[in-house]
Formats: sequence, C-alpha cells, structure tokens
Amino acid sequence: MRLALDTNILAYAEGVGDAERCAGAIKLVEDLPAEAVLLPAQTIGELFRILVSKAKREKGLAREAIMSWADSFEVADSSWSSFQSAIDLAIDHGLRIWDALIMAVAAENRCRLLLSEDLQNGFTWRGLTVVNPFAAESSRWLDTALNRSSDGK
Repeated sequence: MRLALDTNILAYAEGVGDAERCAGAIKLVEDLPAEAVLLPAQTIGELFRILVSKAKREKGLAREAIMSWADSFEVADSSWSSFQSAIDLAIDHGLRIWDALIMAVAAENRCRLLLSEDLQNGFTWRGLTVVNPFAAESSRWLDTALNRSSDGK
C-alpha cells in the first residue's frame, strides 16, 4: 500500500517536538517499507523551514537532513494540476492551501494513506485517507501498511 508522510511526521523524526512523538515517528519511519513511501515536495520545503526556524539548525545541516529524506524516499513534485485540486480542496473542505496541496500530490501519486497529525483523522478524498499515527485508536489501514495485526503485533 502506497502512503505519503506529512511534514509533522518528518519533523518529529528529526527530533522536533516532544520525546514521545519523536520516538514514535522514528519507529514509524523505520517500520515503513521505503518503496511504499512518498514525500510530497511541499513537505520537504516545510521541513527545511521548521529545522531552520524552530529547531535553529544551521541551513547547511538542515539541507543535509532534507537530502537524506530525499535519498530515502521518493519525492513528488507539485504540478499545476495538483494546485488546482488543492484549491478545490481548500474551498470545498476548508483546508489550508498547503495541507491541501500535500493531499492533492499524494492522491495524484496513487497513495492510499496520508500519515498526518494535523489533518482530520479518517478524512478521505479521492481514495486517500488521512491517518493520525499518534491517535489512540488503531487504524486498520496503518496496521496493513506496517504488515501487522490490528492488535499492534
């Protein structure tokens, strides 16, 4: 199953945030099959901004982190078509344009899941379902992506 990661998952995996979420994000990323993961380019840009402004990393070190993510997973560019879809999503569902762009790129690239803490857990659009990997309730979709049973084993 193909899935996309939102910026917050990447930021936590880079150590930006509380210890519990950071550890959870690191484990999640380690457990995901690399060939199934997509990073919308928007997430890479947002991560750079977070690493430089919030985490106060030097720009060169932030670039190294970004390049490491891009080396590990496929990165998908934003197109005019994805922007058009994002605008529709923003208008029709009240999403912020940049969140909508991440969803649009993920959907256009045949992702079934978008792992995100920021968007509404369970929201589905064009076959793409938002899953909050930190939510208390287990997601059968996430369990399937991680090849584990619904009891987390």
